[in-house]
Amino acid sequence: MEKPKILVVDDDRDILILLRKRLEMEGYEVFTVSEGEEVIRQVKLNNFALIVLDIVMPSMNGLDICKAIRNLVSAPILLLSAKDREIDKVVGLELGADDYITKPFSIDELTARIKSHLRREMRSVSTPVSNQKVFQFEGIIINGETYEVSVDGVTVHLSGKEFEILLHLVRNRNLVLSREQIYNAVWGFEDNGDINTVTVYLKNIRKKIDPDHRMIITIWGIGYKFVI
Repeated sequence: MEKPKILVVDDDRDILILLRKRLEMEGYEVFTVSEGEEVIRQVKLNNFALIVLDIVMPSMNGLDICKAIRNLVSAPILLLSAKDREIDKVVGLELGADDYITKPFSIDELTARIKSHLRREMRSVSTPVSNQKVFQFEGIIINGETYEVSVDGVTVHLSGKEFEILLHLVRNRNLVLSREQIYNAVWGFEDNGDINTVTVYLKNIRKKIDPDHRMIITIWGIGYKFVI
């Protein structure tokens, strides 16, 4: 059985060695890169199951790399950064990252996050096509079989997590869902991440398909609902 491939991007050689050893012990095939242009080349050559990406990089920072590769891969992208600033997290998520971990980090926590993301990806792939549907509302088509969205015939790119959030709202249309409910449905109960991530993703989804807030409605103090 082919091992899942993980790409680790960092300019700190010690971190690359540490993560390679630990992830290889967990049964993954690990590629390590310390330069932005090489990341893009590796992404085009390999089918990575997950990418761990440091924000602070020489010549081409991690946010620029994330933006450059997001349309090339559907794999989860986990950002690493020594900066504990909310703006870095927000920008990273808006560019399509799926998670954010601040340095210094626990190797056990990072490994657990990686496993959690990969389990969700496996569940998504194994979902029978017969259980997936195509939804159409006011010129918006949401295809749960191909993970594609179009608005008035024009394809709109959503990251994997953006699509999962939108699909969860659509499948529960006209029901109010709290941020906790959305987070647990998309990230899973075992994930101990920040539920404020949901707010960032919904802001990004709205900019792409619902700038007038006609369909994705905020119910202040409670949550969100998708309204037809």
